Amino acid sequence: MTAPTRRLLALGLAGTAALAALTATAPATAATPTKAPARAHCPQLSKDIPWYGDNRAKLQKMIDERGSCSGRHDGPRPVAAFDWDNTVVKNDISDATLAWMVKHDKVPRPKSWRDTSPWLTAAADRALTRACGPGTPGRPLPTSRNTACADELMEIRGEAKTMSGAPAFAGEWNHRHTVPEYAWVPQLFAGLKPATLTAYAKRARAENLAAPIGTVQTVGTHKLAGYIRYYDQQKDLIRTLKAAGFDVYIVSASSETVAEVWSGGVGVDARHTIGIRNRVRDGRLTTTIAGCGDVKDGPGAVIPYVDGKRCWINQEIYGIKGAEAWRKQDPAHRIALGGGDANTDVTFVNDATGAHLAINRNKDELMCRGYDNADGRWVVNPMFLDPLPRKSGAYPCATKGYTNTDGTLGPVRRPDGTVVADQQDRIHG
Repeated sequence: MTAPTRRLLALGLAGTAALAALTATAPATAATPTKAPARAHCPQLSKDIPWYGDNRAKLQKMIDERGSCSGRHDGPRPVAAFDWDNTVVKNDISDATLAWMVKHDKVPRPKSWRDTSPWLTAAADRALTRACGPGTPGRPLPTSRNTACADELMEIRGEAKTMSGAPAFAGEWNHRHTVPEYAWVPQLFAGLKPATLTAYAKRARAENLAAPIGTVQTVGTHKLAGYIRYYDQQKDLIRTLKAAGFDVYIVSASSETVAEVWSGGVGVDARHTIGIRNRVRDGRLTTTIAGCGDVKDGPGAVIPYVDGKRCWINQEIYGIKGAEAWRKQDPAHRIALGGGDANTDVTFVNDATGAHLAINRNKDELMCRGYDNADGRWVVNPMFLDPLPRKSGAYPCATKGYTNTDGTLGPVRRPDGTVVADQQDRIHG
């Protein structure tokens, strides 16, 4: 080793270019293999947290390719987006919050039940009025003691029908933009101050995190999950993505106010949390839901749901306005990683350019696309807690795996128009 080279090494300046300049005049020596300079530490997914098969390696490869270890430091930060319920956590925060409010007499009585949603049927209006009584608009309903009222609320939320079996919603809506019973939950919060709803959501969160895994709660006569857990795998994935320079967003079909209470548990702040957004008037939530793209604010004609999630990502993350927000964008204006568990997530998960993470809950279109794996970037994983067993029979991808805008079913198609063949369930609990 020449003296100049020793001096550089002692000073910690052994850069490739500097060494080349100094050793160019050094005496010739036998050629020896050289190693590429070691890269800076690349954030790693924990090897102590189990993933299915080689899914950890697939996700790590995407993180290395798109994140801080990619060698690309110019341009915007890569983006990862996740659904929330049953993707980042086990169970549903909308159900948990509404259930807590019903059990503690915190649901405000609307002036008219028909005011809560334009799609609410006359049968649902009659059932709610009969079960819940006249009450005083704006005052809380006595749902902890009134089982009939609690049951109508939970049945309409969960099954979109009344306790007598009558449809609770009717009319026309784009079935890839919204679903009335999802929008209806935030609309039930109308009249509350945002801070009040935040307080209720925090109480529900504490109760559900403290409850043992497997807890079942009774609301009215309805039985539903009484616990929620953050998935360790998703917490670690989000931690690693952020360490590698990704912007991480939550895009949920739950109330945005409620989702913000939960998202901080994985290090995602309110600015990076997108949900169903009630408009506020005179300091209180209203039944008016924020629009997206070229759909104006209104009764909930568009929420973060199926194609609506793409619209909200394009609008809120990439600043794409108007009708263009509904369209699939060029790769530079699409997320690198999308994660979801249901058909409600399939459009934005499919839009991802680096990896599509699908949590298997036996949902037809999502699993059809996941198993078809058209671009080789799908990462299908069983549910991390209480995974479902193998689905019996095939996913009906070629005939009725896709929900059309009018609610009818049709074949799942690839971007080139070819039909995805029926798929067997291969990755399960």
